[in-house]
Amino acid sequence: MSGGAQRIYRQKIASTAKLQKVFRAQELIAASRIGAARARVAQATPYAKAITQAVAALAAHARVEHPLVEVRTDTNRVGVLTVSADRGMAGSYSAANIRETDRLLDQLKAAGKEVDLYVAGRRAYSHYVYRGATLKQNWVYGSDHPTLEAADQIAATLLTAFTAPAEAGGVAELHVVYTQFVSMVTQTPRVVRLLPLEVVDSPGQAGKPTPLYEFEPGEQAVLDALLPRYVHNRLYSFLLESAASELAARQAAMRTATDNATDLIKDYTRLANQARQADITQEITEIVSGADALSAAK
Repeated sequence: MSGGAQRIYRQKIASTAKLQKVFRAQELIAASRIGAARARVAQATPYAKAITQAVAALAAHARVEHPLVEVRTDTNRVGVLTVSADRGMAGSYSAANIRETDRLLDQLKAAGKEVDLYVAGRRAYSHYVYRGATLKQNWVYGSDHPTLEAADQIAATLLTAFTAPAEAGGVAELHVVYTQFVSMVTQTPRVVRLLPLEVVDSPGQAGKPTPLYEFEPGEQAVLDALLPRYVHNRLYSFLLESAASELAARQAAMRTATDNATDLIKDYTRLANQARQADITQEITEIVSGADALSAAK
């Protein structure tokens, strides 16, 4: 019995050590990529501020109507895009995002809205398909390193849905659920209404006098070119922040898993030693008992 226990503990130690190597490798990979992900977020910030200032100036001075800023009343259909990870081993990153998405879906349905669900990332896709949800479209886009091409493809699909007629399945609103990167230890799921656009002044512009602008070739042409690009840029920034959040969550989760595996190996080693000591004690007892029995027989 004890020999079998030793064998079981040795097998558990070996399997846990293999998992520990995997966890450690995943932690190191995430640590090596998180710096680049944060750098991409920082590099995209100046362009985001510049285009936000341009759109804010245009909205303040132009008197031209545009479909992307008008509130639609011809349909009660709403689109929701949730951004999750393509892979696991990231702690509660995807689960927290999915919970926030479910909360938003419940609120919209309670308000009498019809919801079209768009999914970016394999984890959310697997979750909703397993539960029988109907997805309008899904993307597997390399969640820890999103490209501008992937963001443009997703944004183009959402813009098409928002500008489509009601009878063709057009939506009145588009919401995005993504994870905001606050710090290496804090990543917060966030819901943003992407369309219709709500243009606000960029940080640092509040309270400053606004300059006068002349638009060439014209206000309508500038709106047609700038507003879709503004939507594409916002979505790309959401994907970049989600990527940084995913890598930070994966690094923390894999560090915790590595530490837990180390503790398990220590516990299994102690139990294996106890089983070995029990085996030795049992063998000594059997030898002594056999010697006593022989002595008594003689």
